[in-house]
Amino acid sequence: MEGLLSKYVLTLYVTGTSPRTKIAIENLNRICKQELDGRYELEIVDVLENPQRAEDERILATPTLIKQLPPPLRRVIGDLSDKEKVLLGLEVRPASSPSPSTARPEAS
Repeated sequence: MEGLLSKYVLTLYVTGTSPRTKIAIENLNRICKQELDGRYELEIVDVLENPQRAEDERILATPTLIKQLPPPLRRVIGDLSDKEKVLLGLEVRPASSPSPSTARPEAS
């Protein structure tokens, strides 16, 4: 299975332990469990504890989620409450069936 599906490498940059930080972490954990089902590595970085790393990644606002793998690199800024926007931003293909507008007939 490892070779069939891409593994997602995600980093969530947050500021301290604010309610916004807590909401973003909860939203991201829920989305990852539902849609990525064990195919992800998630690191949470507090910019107060790691200011240099945040500067290196050019983090201008928090929470900011960065998808490093698979390419291309993508960023999603905000509390990650809109699941569809997060999946679109990370270019994650939803586990559910595609909507009719994006459905493609299978070649026989």
